[in-house]
Amino acid sequence: MRKHVPGRRGRGAAVTALAAALTLTLAAAGPAGAAADEDVVDYPGPDGLIWIPGMTGSSGFVSGGLSARLDTFITFGCAGGGSIEVAFHLDNHPDRDPAPFTVTCPDATPTRVTTPLGTALTGGFTARVTTSTPSLRWGATVVQPE
Repeated sequence: MRKHVPGRRGRGAAVTALAAALTLTLAAAGPAGAAADEDVVDYPGPDGLIWIPGMTGSSGFVSGGLSARLDTFITFGCAGGGSIEVAFHLDNHPDRDPAPFTVTCPDATPTRVTTPLGTALTGGFTARVTTSTPSLRWGATVVQPE
Protein backbone atom coordinates (compact mmCIF):
# COMPACT_ATOMS: atom_id res chain seq x y z
CA MET A 1 0.00 0.00 0.00
CA ARG A 2 1.26 3.48 -0.88
CA LYS A 3 1.75 6.08 1.75
CA HIS A 4 0.16 9.47 1.05
CA VAL A 5 2.66 12.31 1.22
CA PRO A 6 1.08 15.78 1.56
CA GLY A 7 1.97 18.08 -1.35
CA ARG A 8 2.99 15.17 -3.60
CA ARG A 9 0.89 14.61 -6.69
CA GLY A 10 -0.02 11.21 -8.03
CA ARG A 11 1.04 9.93 -11.44
CA GLY A 12 -2.31 10.94 -13.00
CA ALA A 13 -1.93 14.55 -11.88
CA ALA A 14 1.63 14.68 -13.21
CA VAL A 15 0.54 13.33 -16.60
CA THR A 16 -2.32 15.86 -16.75
CA ALA A 17 0.07 18.71 -15.90
CA LEU A 18 2.55 17.53 -18.55
CA ALA A 19 -0.19 17.28 -21.20
CA ALA A 20 -1.38 20.80 -20.36
CA ALA A 21 2.17 22.17 -20.62
CA LEU A 22 2.70 20.42 -23.97
CA THR A 23 -0.60 21.79 -25.29
CA LEU A 24 0.41 25.31 -24.28
CA THR A 25 3.82 24.88 -25.91
CA LEU A 26 2.30 23.65 -29.17
CA ALA A 27 -0.29 26.44 -29.15
CA ALA A 28 2.47 29.01 -28.65
CA ALA A 29 4.20 27.68 -31.77
CA GLY A 30 1.24 29.12 -33.69
CA PRO A 31 1.54 29.81 -37.41
CA ALA A 32 4.47 27.47 -38.06
CA GLY A 33 2.09 24.51 -37.91
CA ALA A 34 -0.44 26.22 -40.18
CA ALA A 35 1.76 25.71 -43.27
CA ALA A 36 1.50 21.94 -42.85
CA ASP A 37 -2.05 21.74 -44.27
CA GLU A 38 -1.15 19.92 -47.48
CA ASP A 39 0.97 16.86 -48.13
CA VAL A 40 3.89 17.64 -50.44
CA VAL A 41 4.22 13.94 -51.32
CA ASP A 42 1.21 11.60 -51.43
CA TYR A 43 0.84 8.50 -49.25
CA PRO A 44 2.73 5.65 -50.99
CA GLY A 45 0.40 2.89 -49.79
CA PRO A 46 1.51 -0.40 -48.28
CA ASP A 47 4.65 -0.52 -50.46
CA GLY A 48 6.12 2.50 -48.70
CA LEU A 49 9.11 2.12 -46.38
CA ILE A 50 9.30 5.86 -45.67
CA TRP A 51 6.64 8.52 -46.01
CA ILE A 52 7.34 12.09 -45.01
CA PRO A 53 4.21 13.94 -46.20
CA GLY A 54 5.58 17.41 -45.51
CA MET A 55 8.37 18.96 -43.48
CA THR A 56 9.61 22.54 -43.31
CA GLY A 57 13.31 23.41 -43.50
CA SER A 58 16.46 21.31 -43.82
CA SER A 59 16.36 17.84 -42.30
CA GLY A 60 16.62 14.18 -43.28
CA PHE A 61 15.87 10.59 -42.35
CA VAL A 62 17.48 7.20 -41.73
CA SER A 63 16.01 3.74 -42.23
CA GLY A 64 16.79 0.15 -43.10
CA GLY A 65 15.19 -3.06 -44.20
CA LEU A 66 15.46 -2.93 -47.99
CA SER A 67 14.36 -6.14 -49.68
CA ALA A 68 16.86 -7.39 -52.28
CA ARG A 69 14.09 -8.96 -54.40
CA LEU A 70 12.11 -5.73 -54.94
CA ASP A 71 12.71 -2.60 -57.02
CA THR A 72 13.40 0.52 -54.98
CA PHE A 73 12.17 4.03 -55.86
CA ILE A 74 12.77 7.31 -54.05
CA THR A 75 10.57 10.37 -54.53
CA PHE A 76 11.28 13.87 -53.26
CA GLY A 77 8.99 16.84 -53.69
CA CYS A 78 8.87 20.45 -52.58
CA ALA A 79 6.85 23.67 -52.71
CA GLY A 80 7.27 27.20 -51.44
CA GLY A 81 9.72 28.72 -53.91
CA GLY A 82 13.44 28.01 -54.02
CA SER A 83 15.01 24.56 -54.18
CA ILE A 84 16.08 21.51 -52.19
CA GLU A 85 19.34 19.63 -52.51
CA VAL A 86 19.00 15.90 -51.80
CA ALA A 87 21.83 13.59 -50.80
CA PHE A 88 20.76 9.91 -50.60
CA HIS A 89 23.15 7.20 -49.37
CA LEU A 90 22.75 3.41 -49.44
CA ASP A 91 24.80 1.90 -46.59
CA ASN A 92 25.60 -1.40 -48.36
CA HIS A 93 25.70 -0.07 -51.94
CA PRO A 94 27.46 3.34 -52.07
CA ASP A 95 28.25 2.73 -55.76
CA ARG A 96 24.47 2.95 -56.45
CA ASP A 97 23.84 6.20 -54.56
CA PRO A 98 22.07 8.72 -56.75
CA ALA A 99 24.36 11.73 -57.05
CA PRO A 100 23.21 14.64 -54.92
CA PHE A 101 20.47 16.27 -56.95
CA THR A 102 18.51 19.50 -56.83
CA VAL A 103 14.75 19.91 -57.14
CA THR A 104 13.36 23.32 -58.09
CA CYS A 105 10.33 24.16 -55.94
CA PRO A 106 7.40 26.16 -57.32
CA ASP A 107 5.60 28.61 -55.04
CA ALA A 108 2.31 26.71 -54.72
CA THR A 109 1.78 23.32 -56.40
CA PRO A 110 4.45 20.81 -55.32
CA THR A 111 6.84 19.36 -57.85
CA ARG A 112 8.06 15.77 -57.40
CA VAL A 113 11.04 13.84 -58.74
CA THR A 114 11.15 10.01 -58.66
CA THR A 115 14.43 8.13 -59.06
CA PRO A 116 14.55 4.35 -59.59
CA LEU A 117 17.39 2.62 -57.72
CA GLY A 118 16.79 -0.92 -59.02
CA THR A 119 16.78 -4.31 -57.27
CA ALA A 120 19.24 -6.30 -55.15
CA LEU A 121 19.58 -3.53 -52.54
CA THR A 122 19.86 -4.50 -48.88
CA GLY A 123 20.50 -2.72 -45.61
CA GLY A 124 19.96 0.82 -44.51
CA PHE A 125 19.87 4.21 -46.14
CA THR A 126 20.02 7.88 -45.21
CA ALA A 127 18.77 11.04 -46.85
CA ARG A 128 19.78 14.62 -46.20
CA VAL A 129 17.64 17.46 -47.55
CA THR A 130 19.02 21.00 -47.57
CA THR A 131 16.45 23.70 -48.32
CA SER A 132 17.32 27.04 -49.92
CA THR A 133 15.12 28.84 -47.36
CA PRO A 134 14.04 27.80 -43.85
CA SER A 135 10.34 28.08 -44.77
CA LEU A 136 10.48 25.77 -47.80
CA ARG A 137 8.33 22.59 -47.50
CA TRP A 138 9.45 19.20 -48.75
CA GLY A 139 8.36 15.58 -48.59
CA ALA A 140 9.72 12.16 -49.50
CA THR A 141 8.89 8.49 -50.00
CA VAL A 142 10.96 5.35 -50.36
CA VAL A 143 8.94 2.50 -51.87
CA GLN A 144 9.49 -1.10 -52.86
CA PRO A 145 6.41 -2.21 -54.84
CA GLU A 146 5.43 -5.87 -54.53
